Amino acid sequence: MKRVVTFGEIMLRLATPGYERFCQADSYNATFGGGEANVAVSLANYGIDAEFVTRLPENDIAEACIADLRRHNVRTGNIIRGGERLGIYFLETGAVARPSKVIYDRAHSSVSEIRPGMVDWERVLKGADWFHWTGITPAISQGAADTCLEAVRVANRLGVFVSCDLNYRKNLWKYGKSAGEVMPDLVAGCDLILGNEEDAEKVFGIKPEHFDALATAGKVDASKFESVCKQLMAKFPRAKKVAITLRGSVNANINTWGGCIYSDGTLKQSRRYEITDIVDRVGGGDSFMGGLIYGLLTYGDDRKALDFAAAASCLKHTVYGDYNLVTVPEVEKLMSGDTSGRVSR
Repeated sequence: MKRVVTFGEIMLRLATPGYERFCQADSYNATFGGGEANVAVSLANYGIDAEFVTRLPENDIAEACIADLRRHNVRTGNIIRGGERLGIYFLETGAVARPSKVIYDRAHSSVSEIRPGMVDWERVLKGADWFHWTGITPAISQGAADTCLEAVRVANRLGVFVSCDLNYRKNLWKYGKSAGEVMPDLVAGCDLILGNEEDAEKVFGIKPEHFDALATAGKVDASKFESVCKQLMAKFPRAKKVAITLRGSVNANINTWGGCIYSDGTLKQSRRYEITDIVDRVGGGDSFMGGLIYGLLTYGDDRKALDFAAAASCLKHTVYGDYNLVTVPEVEKLMSGDTSGRVSR
């Protein structure tokens, strides 16, 4: 069985019920989520030996978080303990022309105070096939960035395949350094780079020509991103593959969705899905990444792996919460073209 290790922050997610606004809600739905944890849950659902590494406080909320990860078959044995609190994010789900809104309450969280040397990466990554991180982690704090770089360098030395999701979050880079200053050293150690239509521009100033994400009317031309992929590979020669998620936003409830991957000098595109009546789009990119990792480890074919990732993340939009709680047969059924949604008896 293939073994994948992910590293980052998991938070308590407090979401207003239904489509209520923050000013209306008198209760919140409590779940857990975070980029790298979401990927680990996806992979565990697909039968991959997935482990999530983070730093959590010694309290009952953290214990509930660990129990939740274990319930989804994610390994938690190398989570370290310390610090005062688990980060929180508040979610208000948008509708039609009103976008969703996220408020972070994660300052001084346990993982934001992590430092190099706290995790024994040599032991954690020994025998692993894959290591994954996102651009959210180095945005949290200098200590988190340094610890992530420590992990990437150990993974490189041990021959572990490394992937990153650029995941630019402007509201997180608050500790005195920009993404452009921190991310290059980290991404230089990656074999696979994933981003959306804006991440490469926000982090590295690399953008497709004549493209405006706000003017797509739900239709994103994948061919415009071939130059972005080539520029990223030129900047980071270790990278063997670059993938881009392609979201066309008609409104908060209707999106088009797909992706492309550039490898071996060729741009491959997935099937494009029209997703209506979205249940929950948070974690969509993570579900794509989880599907892509599974596909590359299982199929050994970039195009089939891409199709699995796009179908898996299409299904994620029908699942409430951060985690993509779908199975391989469900994803492969959608890959085959069955979009009927008929009752399975």
